[in-house]
Amino acid sequence: MIRRVLPHGMGRGLLTRRPGTRRGGFSLDWDGKVSEIKKKIKSILPGRSCDLLQDTSHLPPEHSDVVIVGGGVLGLSVAYWLKKLESRRGAIRVLVVERDHTYSQASTGLSVGGICQQFSLPENIQLSLFSASFLRNINEYLAVVDAPPLDLRFNPSGYLLLASEKDAAAMESNVKVQRQEGAKVSLMSPDQLRNKFPWINTEGVALASYGMEDEGWFDPWCLLQGLRRKVQSLGVLFCQGEVTRFVSSSQRMLTTDDKAVVLKRIHEVHVKMDRSLEYQPVECAIVINAAGAWSAQIAALAGVGEGPPGTLQGTKLPVEPRKRYVYVWHCPQGPGLETPLVADTSGAYFRREGLGSNYLGGRSPTEQEEPDPANLEVDHDFFQDKVQSAWAGYYDYNTFDQNGVVGPHPLVVNMYFATGFSGHGLQQAPGIGRAVAEMVLKGRFQTIDLSPFLFTRFYLGEKIQENNII
Repeated sequence: MIRRVLPHGMGRGLLTRRPGTRRGGFSLDWDGKVSEIKKKIKSILPGRSCDLLQDTSHLPPEHSDVVIVGGGVLGLSVAYWLKKLESRRGAIRVLVVERDHTYSQASTGLSVGGICQQFSLPENIQLSLFSASFLRNINEYLAVVDAPPLDLRFNPSGYLLLASEKDAAAMESNVKVQRQEGAKVSLMSPDQLRNKFPWINTEGVALASYGMEDEGWFDPWCLLQGLRRKVQSLGVLFCQGEVTRFVSSSQRMLTTDDKAVVLKRIHEVHVKMDRSLEYQPVECAIVINAAGAWSAQIAALAGVGEGPPGTLQGTKLPVEPRKRYVYVWHCPQGPGLETPLVADTSGAYFRREGLGSNYLGGRSPTEQEEPDPANLEVDHDFFQDKVQSAWAGYYDYNTFDQNGVVGPHPLVVNMYFATGFSGHGLQQAPGIGRAVAEMVLKGRFQTIDLSPFLFTRFYLGEKIQENNII
């Protein structure tokens, strides 16, 4: 299908694959090189103006089957699984566009790196169970020849969630679903809690759930770099720049009840180059929107939400940046090395950080307390006074139901989403990437059915609320 859409993008023209070359592993073939050398010589002969060819090695390719907008862990996971599941090596050309090559403000690197299965929805539990398996076998998935093995520094201390009397019944219900999906989670009474963790104050605690396997935290930066290294070895191309425009075609159609809808197909992505006024058009067949907290802006560029309110055409992508603070403090007499990540009834959480009696944590703000996401400055008064350091990062927050958006848009037919996970995108990235790749290559979800996460639920008003968001 992709070859039919862009036959010239995959054909053997002037661009042929040669190892060790620049511009994404492609260079002009020999005949092309000779031709260009002749042009250069002619350009400097007497009577001719000098017109040496400009260096374009920093530009993205003119054609790519798939353009992934966003080079964080979700975008890289999609790239990995597209190459992993392609029918033959090199069948699909994939370009990842990332505007911040340092990842200094990327959600991935600013995450606390937690992974757990204690969700209320089966789909989220299944995604995190697969991610646990992926991370446990990381070097089987992401090994690169002659490169050192990855060390995610996984700490399997688990998650410990505390519930008040008001929330105890919901916790029991959630744990029942978690166990049905295969998660190893135990319920603990206040007495059992004090026996296992004597340092916990159980006042106001009616029930606790404790993840006994495949839960804890890991190094998110290592996962990001491991994915990036692997996909580069598989031939994925990278470009530092910002997507500023989509060129698309439209087709007016009638639904079964004779309502007119306009279907769009993106044909070209315009990438504005870093610190430059120039842009490069890239012809493509598929666009993956993995732009995280800014994915709604990318969707709007494609015309998503440009229609009358209450219609499918007028339904926007309800994802926005939400700022979250992380604080680090020192506590020499604090809980020991086997301390899990603890989430209190108040919404506060903490975990150990390293071996030096340091801890990190934070608190989920109420709607009234939501900080201004215009920058990543930290409000040091939000948590407590005695902290050593702090930072802030962004959630790609789905204001509709705090769950991810996965799969194609119903009207912009070749834009696919991998966004809106509201704080659990990092830990679920391996499964999300696989699901999006399945949908692109096979037309359906094959391993984990993520149909409830499709875009159409926003138009239909069908919330699939996730109750356990930290």
